[in-house]
Amino acid sequence: MLREVQDEMLCLPGAGASLLEISHRDKLFVEILHDAQNTLRSLLGISDDYSVMFMQGGATLQFSAIAANLLRGTGKRAEYLLTGSWGKKAINEAKKEGDAVAIFDAKESNYDHLPTSADYSVSDDAAYLYYCSNETIQGVQFQDEPECPESVPLVSDASSDFLCRPLDVQKYGMLYACAQKNAGPAGVTAVVMRKDLIEKADASVPGYLYYKNHHDNDSEWNTPPTFAIYVLGKVARWLRDEIGGLEAMEKINREKSGSLYKIIDESGGFYRGHARPECRSLMNVTFNLPSDELTAKFISEAATHRLAALKGHRSVGGIRASIYNAMPREGVETLGQFMTDFLSRNG
Repeated sequence: MLREVQDEMLCLPGAGASLLEISHRDKLFVEILHDAQNTLRSLLGISDDYSVMFMQGGATLQFSAIAANLLRGTGKRAEYLLTGSWGKKAINEAKKEGDAVAIFDAKESNYDHLPTSADYSVSDDAAYLYYCSNETIQGVQFQDEPECPESVPLVSDASSDFLCRPLDVQKYGMLYACAQKNAGPAGVTAVVMRKDLIEKADASVPGYLYYKNHHDNDSEWNTPPTFAIYVLGKVARWLRDEIGGLEAMEKINREKSGSLYKIIDESGGFYRGHARPECRSLMNVTFNLPSDELTAKFISEAATHRLAALKGHRSVGGIRASIYNAMPREGVETLGQFMTDFLSRNG
């Protein structure tokens, strides 16, 4: 897709100018926007009961917008499952709009696991239940949607595992994903929201946070991030037409992550995964080595094999290998070979 974008950068076919130069209201760009929306609908099986909107501001804006639209003035409480760093950030913003509470928090184990249905209870009249499907820092990922009463909208931050596997969108009231992890460049956030929820929000919500403005104006209430939408649409078509859909993409992702987890599990404790095995992420493989010295040596030597960006977040330490859709099998195989060799020399 990067090569295709490169080929079209100076002159978008049919436009006589670069996409970066044409108006967001130009007929050609509106067609690009609609194609991106429709391709996402076909990939995820999104029905007409849902709106597909493109927004800016990333997850940070969504933390506030969700609570402003679904919690403000309702007299209800929003309930959160805290399984990592991004969920914590989300609830802190929601508390500014109303009563937001954590009904599950894995803080005591440094967010190495996810809840079972026995670990929490959702109020039947909650404003919504919020969770982050994949926590990038801790490397934990929900394998299925959490249990949620039909009366309560399920809301998900799917930013870091969006389009890595199929999703049953009908289970959600709303889900959103910043593109930059798995679906395109930074700058655009895809928001999939049930239309009846859009209509429930109070019109006093500030303009850009008010989902109805984006829905009613076809994602052009203000100037949208045209380039990011254009690339997202191309990535979605790549997944549909070249990869063969999200089932095929999930199979590839399970093979990639599984090869690394196998090395971790067979290392005799030299590599220690942060996430519990049943909660492991397809996108972010997190693990620790026996010492800080060995961790530093691992990162330094990995760089000589063109293996970069492996340092784990300070809250977890160790190594974090992010293997999003665009990471080819060859990259994962190279890392696996290096891990095996490093173990043989240092274990």
